[in-house]
Amino acid sequence: MGSAVINANAFLPTLLLLSLSHIPFSFSTIQQDFVMCLVDNSDASFPMDSSFFTRDLNASSYKVALETSAQNLRYLMPSNPKPEFIFEPLYETHVQAAVVCAKKLQLHLRLRSGGHDYEGLSYVSEMETAFVIVDLSKLRHINVDLESNTAWVHAGASIGEVYYRIQEKSKVHGFPAGLCTSLGIGGHIIGGAYGSMMRKFGLGADNVLDARIVDADGKMLNRAAMGEDVFWAIRGGGGGSFGVILAWKIKLVPVPETVTVFTVTKTLEQDGTRILYKWQQVADKLDEDLFIRAIIQPASKTPKSKERTISVSYQGQFLGDANRLMQVMQRSFPQLGLTRKDCLETSWIKSVMYIAGFPSTAPPEALLDGKSLFKNYFKAKSDYVEEPIPIEGLEGLWKKLLEEDSPLTIWNPYGGMMAKIPETETPFPHRSGTLFKIQWLTLWQDGKASEAKHMEWMRNMYSYMEQYVSKSPRAAYVNYRDLDLGMNGKGNDAREWGNRYFKGNFERLVKIKAKFDPENFFRHEQSIPTALE
Repeated sequence: MGSAVINANAFLPTLLLLSLSHIPFSFSTIQQDFVMCLVDNSDASFPMDSSFFTRDLNASSYKVALETSAQNLRYLMPSNPKPEFIFEPLYETHVQAAVVCAKKLQLHLRLRSGGHDYEGLSYVSEMETAFVIVDLSKLRHINVDLESNTAWVHAGASIGEVYYRIQEKSKVHGFPAGLCTSLGIGGHIIGGAYGSMMRKFGLGADNVLDARIVDADGKMLNRAAMGEDVFWAIRGGGGGSFGVILAWKIKLVPVPETVTVFTVTKTLEQDGTRILYKWQQVADKLDEDLFIRAIIQPASKTPKSKERTISVSYQGQFLGDANRLMQVMQRSFPQLGLTRKDCLETSWIKSVMYIAGFPSTAPPEALLDGKSLFKNYFKAKSDYVEEPIPIEGLEGLWKKLLEEDSPLTIWNPYGGMMAKIPETETPFPHRSGTLFKIQWLTLWQDGKASEAKHMEWMRNMYSYMEQYVSKSPRAAYVNYRDLDLGMNGKGNDAREWGNRYFKGNFERLVKIKAKFDPENFFRHEQSIPTALE
């Protein structure tokens, strides 16, 4: 699996070869030219009805293919640009052919593995009117090798599938990646990939040993062939800039047979503000086996009350049993008031499902579904915090949150291994000195009708928080994409957003991009540019 070139036909079923006579008459010229080019440039066949989707030929299938994995409904409205067609490769050679043909026909590509891009950049293009989607969701093979403590995983596999296939082979192996199990692992890792074991093992991107990508010339390259600069760039430099990620070779990590999870919720009336202030002081310094995130949102004061308060749910995962967890908590964070009854001892795979929000009765096989549990109209932003937000800052934030209909903010602790890995080790720079990361969300259900109101609230809240978060730059997480920070082709200096995502690593990313993809074939609204003005 580690070689630069693979004969996909050797292990996948033979399909009816598509001949030029099978191209439907309803195809536009551009669609016909693309299909003809694919046939000429691929040694692997594909069935039209399950690989190629157009509005003209199969409108209902096209709609399903476009919308199934798209998470942000804000980018599926009628006014949003739609792709000329969607191609779902079955083999790696199909991806190579798709790149060759898109380049030959001067078609703009959007690449999608899981559809979780917060600004819809994997399935919408505002900068190029004619675009096509190459959707990798059918490339989802996973090969776990316990002898070498590694696995090769195709980009279209969900992170939940990866977790399932690991635990299928071993109850004491895991992988430190996302909390949302429907994430496509291709785009997840290329942005960093944080999760509940990052304080122990670092990010998903910190645990990648090799990769296969397709470059702008349609060549398939592994780590040795792409070179160390590009291998560095794709482990945190953000998706859609350097090539098509086909597969990652990941390093498995040890997990105990018993993992303990808990959720303890405090409201403002239960001294919630002071407990959260204390959490800020200790969360990054706790035992590395312990991850406690804070999920903050408005809630009713009583079940029948219309009056709202702020609820803070402390959700924890501990790599060990409940007795040792209680000792750690009593020593480091007694203010939370965790009791033995709050603790659930389980397996690592079930702890992942607990954090992802699955019902306690759901079997691990539910991870194979790969469907997102989160589909909303939403706007998101992110921040990094380097000093505890004071009590008065929190109280001001509560007022802001209570002004909005359905806001949500999730605070994820850093420290541990995250503080030990240098900022320049990968493009992901948010390491030592970071106490925690904030994800800001506002959600609504009525589409365009109230979008302006919610967007304005988010921007006002973000402006209020400026005084309490990282500065010079005000840092952001690339996988929580935010086009408010700036876009390519809009007269903005790319440093405005690039430095926020990547800090001092941004200029190195630009140099690598200029050398590896000088024609800027792989591009989108916030892709790495080939030069800085």
